[in-house]
Amino acid sequence: MAAILSAIKSGKIKNVKPEVVLSNRTDAVGLKIALEKFGIPTEIVPSGGLKGWDYDKKVISVLRKYDVTSEYGLICLAGFMRLISAEFVKEYHMRILNIHPALLPSFPGLHAQKQAIEYGVKVSGCTVHFVDQGLDSGPIILQRAVNVMDSDTEEELSARILRKEHELYPEAVSLFAEGKVKIIGRKVILKT
Repeated sequence: MAAILSAIKSGKIKNVKPEVVLSNRTDAVGLKIALEKFGIPTEIVPSGGLKGWDYDKKVISVLRKYDVTSEYGLICLAGFMRLISAEFVKEYHMRILNIHPALLPSFPGLHAQKQAIEYGVKVSGCTVHFVDQGLDSGPIILQRAVNVMDSDTEEELSARILRKEHELYPEAVSLFAEGKVKIIGRKVILKT
């Protein structure tokens, strides 16, 4: 989130005006960064035991309050560890981005870096993708590779991937904002 907001502030990402940063957790560090460093309003939407569409309706209500619409809005997930309901995905069809610390479709879900090390891959990385109704299964916008060293711990690999994520996510948001992303079926075509 901070990498995206920094890129917007510096002008690397154009045509984007951040409206709100949401979290379901009061202790999310990103809330403080968004408000104090970037002056972006923040909202906490506690789940209160709600799941799926019951919870997502609350999120959509907050998004609409800030004019983040399905026609003009873009939702960027970062550290969002919940599955989004089919209804939410339909409402914001191909307007929800996520970043994942692996080269999808390999190692979806939690602990992707640990999965990569345990599997013995030589290359991992990160992926920015559109969110669909599956788990880390939406159309891929960009990917960046990171070598996996034989001596890597999960923490070491995670740190190297995170540096690439901070480059890749703003790049994907910029491409989207500039209208350079075209979706044909599952393929994302980047216009030059």
